[in-house]
Amino acid sequence: MAMTLASAAWIFRVASQEAGQGEGSSLPSTQVSADSLRFRGDAWFLPDEELLGFVEVPAGPFLMGSDPDLDPLAFGNEHWADTGGRASVDVPTFYIGRYETTVAQFRAFVEETGYRGDPAAAAGRGDQPVSAVSWTDALSYARWMDAQLRASPDVPAQLVRVLGEGWQITLPTEVQWEKAARGSDGRIYPWGDEPRPDRANFMSGGVEPVGNRPCPECPYGLADMAGNVWEWTRTPFEATPYDLEAAPRDLREDALWVMRGGSFADQAQNVRTAVRGGADPGARRPFIGFRLAISPP
Repeated sequence: MAMTLASAAWIFRVASQEAGQGEGSSLPSTQVSADSLRFRGDAWFLPDEELLGFVEVPAGPFLMGSDPDLDPLAFGNEHWADTGGRASVDVPTFYIGRYETTVAQFRAFVEETGYRGDPAAAAGRGDQPVSAVSWTDALSYARWMDAQLRASPDVPAQLVRVLGEGWQITLPTEVQWEKAARGSDGRIYPWGDEPRPDRANFMSGGVEPVGNRPCPECPYGLADMAGNVWEWTRTPFEATPYDLEAAPRDLREDALWVMRGGSFADQAQNVRTAVRGGADPGARRPFIGFRLAISPP
């Protein structure tokens, strides 16, 4: 099965070895337990927030990719071909999940539909990010959730409006994900330019509950945009960052799909906002999950 994380094969080997070290890691007493987060049992275990956990990312440009002069840890596939470094990309408004999709949320989908994936994906603590999900598993969940929210009479009015205007619940594109992770100022990590283990779960023995490490500096109030689990996107993997002007790829080829953010098993280099991984759409690993987005038509 084809798989590449960033541009180095050893990342996959290290993550595979460390993924089996335990169900979770010991947490410093300063961390906030995800038990304090509230999820709605009557709404597919989505966050108990006005927009059910979706956060608006406003339209506007941001710096995408890595400048090797500013970030010596950058891999070659983070450099734009035109500039040799970063590029400004203008992104329309979209919404993205505050948290990674959880086990409880994915389990609700499996129980209602009888979906057959890896049984491990629907097992374990409900507040942890779902993992062992393929790209097709993630997209199937997104389509199911889109249908549930369109059919429910209890969906918040703002979500009803955007869904009625042709917006779609799906996986984020690579460019959407990176803007959500780093904001508009080109920061190397979601919180700034230096690695901080108190802000993200990396170099540890396993996944943690979503939102377990507060990050007040992170853009848009999002959690776990670095570490915990790699997150699928709906962008085919290419040798350079996402190009809005490129012709659509022929997906009948042996396509890989972009993953972002790194995981609990990765070093600091692999949880930077610009790091790019790719995997076969059928890959199911204990360090790969996803979060949802709502994209305009």
